[in-house]
Amino acid sequence: MARKSDSHVNYLLRDPNAKTSTPINCVVRFENQRINIGTGFKVVPAHWNESKQRVKNVLDATDKDKINTYLDNTQKSIDSIIIDLRSTRSLTKETVKAQIDSYLNPIVEVAPIEPTEPALFTFIADFIESAPNRVNIETGKHLERRTIQKYQTVLKVLREFAITYRRKIDFDTIDLDFYDAFTSHLTSTKGFATNNVGKYLQTLKVFLNDASARGINVKQDYRSRKFKVVKEDADNVYLSELELERLQELDLSKIERLERVRDLFLVGCYTGLRFSDLTNLRPEYIKDGLIRIEQQKTADKVVIPCHEIVKVMLKKYNGALPRSISNQKMNDYLKEVCQLAGINSIESKAQTKGGKRITKAFEKWQMVSTHTARRSFATNMYLLGIPALTIMQITGHRTEKAFMQYIKLDREQHAKVMALHWQKQLQGTPFTIAS
Repeated sequence: MARKSDSHVNYLLRDPNAKTSTPINCVVRFENQRINIGTGFKVVPAHWNESKQRVKNVLDATDKDKINTYLDNTQKSIDSIIIDLRSTRSLTKETVKAQIDSYLNPIVEVAPIEPTEPALFTFIADFIESAPNRVNIETGKHLERRTIQKYQTVLKVLREFAITYRRKIDFDTIDLDFYDAFTSHLTSTKGFATNNVGKYLQTLKVFLNDASARGINVKQDYRSRKFKVVKEDADNVYLSELELERLQELDLSKIERLERVRDLFLVGCYTGLRFSDLTNLRPEYIKDGLIRIEQQKTADKVVIPCHEIVKVMLKKYNGALPRSISNQKMNDYLKEVCQLAGINSIESKAQTKGGKRITKAFEKWQMVSTHTARRSFATNMYLLGIPALTIMQITGHRTEKAFMQYIKLDREQHAKVMALHWQKQLQGTPFTIAS
């Protein structure tokens, strides 16, 4: 059967002519290699959409949503595994099989639980152990590996802190005194930056909320406004329209790896898509000058008009986009591209680390990453005078407060945006003063 996308994964029925349920097999192809994997699911062939390789949306199809969600997630994960292995030049049949097996049968390493360990730590360890099978109720997707790793790290630090803390740490002692002591430990002893401390506190609240929802008697201080998740604005950069023009005009025809990265980054700068969505953008998502895609992180559906630069890139790559590489490699190559383009203005980056405010100076190209594309899109569109609520429909931000914290403008730029709105208002309606 002809494949419908550039995915390395196809789903085939073991017996397409069967009258009863038949297993759904997963076939992985790459570099003239083939790997067959069982999905563990069955479907009646009459309920199978052969072209889409998914269960049809019919009432008689048992567990269709569960099966299709599993097939979607597995396909994306296997594609990512192959992309990452290819970028590190370790793409072989053996390495792919090992990575896929690791994904399908994850081994969660949790430190042994001592018999005297507090109930809170036992609960968190059980929470982590069941995490690979847990589904996000908002997106219908399994928790990402990085999220589970974050849970493990927080438990490890809590156990370290428990050794020196004057009281036993448990559900009934997570109070404001604990908050002050734990925050001080993360800040002073561990030397964490403010936003990193906030992530630890937020994750702890995830554990406590789940315990409370399950009827465990949790001390409610953690819901207090004083038990706050600390946070400070990060000094991130965006690229102006002029800087994006310099990137576009840069001749990289002799350095293919940088040319592909530059082109993919520019598409991000004019669509506002996250890197995870950008790498999953397929030709079938683009029709009549519009991009229609479901965001991987939030499962929100967005519709994005194709900017002229996006159209140029699609034409350049025959209706598709440049082949993606790992996020880490993309970030490394992006810095090379921006340095070659002369994006070297001096930028300062300040953050509170270990309780001290530290400011460092960087050349701008050193601060560019894949996420700079999304931030550049939001900021440049806002500077053009496009209403924030309209841009939010593209970026998927759910609150204007979150969006306004996301864009990067100084006071003078905000004043220019307001002046632009006034100018448009005057052009549309005669300005008079009532007598």
